[in-house]
Amino acid sequence: MELDIIAHPRLLRDMQTHAKAVETAGFGSIWLTEGARTAYLSCAAAALATDRLQIGTGIALAFARSPMVTAEIAWELADATGGRFVLGLGSQVKAHIERRYSAEFSPPGPRMKEYVKAVKAIFRAFRGEEKLAFEGRYYNFSLLPSMWSPGPIEAPDPPIYVSAVLPYMSRLVGEIADGIHVHPFHSPAFVRDVQRVSIEEGLARSGRNLDAITFQCPIMTAVGDSDEELSKTREHARTMIAFYGSTRTYSPVFEHHGFAGLSDELHARQKRGDMKGMIGLVSDEVLEPYIVTSSWNDLGPKLVERYRDLAPKVRVTSYTAAENFDDPAAREKWSHVAAAMRAA
Repeated sequence: MELDIIAHPRLLRDMQTHAKAVETAGFGSIWLTEGARTAYLSCAAAALATDRLQIGTGIALAFARSPMVTAEIAWELADATGGRFVLGLGSQVKAHIERRYSAEFSPPGPRMKEYVKAVKAIFRAFRGEEKLAFEGRYYNFSLLPSMWSPGPIEAPDPPIYVSAVLPYMSRLVGEIADGIHVHPFHSPAFVRDVQRVSIEEGLARSGRNLDAITFQCPIMTAVGDSDEELSKTREHARTMIAFYGSTRTYSPVFEHHGFAGLSDELHARQKRGDMKGMIGLVSDEVLEPYIVTSSWNDLGPKLVERYRDLAPKVRVTSYTAAENFDDPAAREKWSHVAAAMRAA
């Protein structure tokens, strides 16, 4: 089990420096988010600056782009990295897809399923394994002249991970994907008892076993060697739980631990702009299932112990390491955590 890092895209020249520092620190993968800057360009910058580091989107927006555009970009990145690129896809929320990108959103579950199938069909067409002839309800592809195809590459097809929380998307992962991007707002118990069950239902449909799926798990930590450091990181995690928990779609994550109704209460305060009130609802009892509290020396072994039995293939990803990674002292601490995880 290796430690990965989530990073926000930067200026491209800065992204190269950052990716090289992540690789030198001993991280296994860097996952690039998509927000104000595109994840794919940052992946390209990271690819050109590294030799070993796995590079992936965590996540890139699916519906904002045609499956053909996504497949072409992923194909180039797989080629440029020699197979180190992972295509992580997510749906985002309806308002952003429809109003920020002017693209179709509904229904997100069936649309995502068809999207992934289309991307895989395009990969096969790029390799010349079959003629491009994908016909679906939402996407149709039937034209790929040889001069417009990138052609085969030496690297394998990029693995496709899909972000999921609820049963439909989790079953979809098991049915057609290579991995799952677990939401940062999770507990190992929720993933094991709820999501893994749905994934296994999808795997049964596809005739595969659980070892076909990689669980990519972003984790929130309260880590420090002093009370002050622990308190600061713990309060940051509390704020993130309040923010994510206010999305009522994620209420099952609370309900699994007996906090029924909390998501509704957070949402009501969020609508009033009462962030302080939201944070106040996340008591220590609420916080505990969703974060890892530790000293720096103990964090690596704690993460391995917490996630090692979740599935045959698990990647643990720091959700917060990138926030202070430019600080050499902080970078050295995270480097020790990565080494401790490999040793454990």
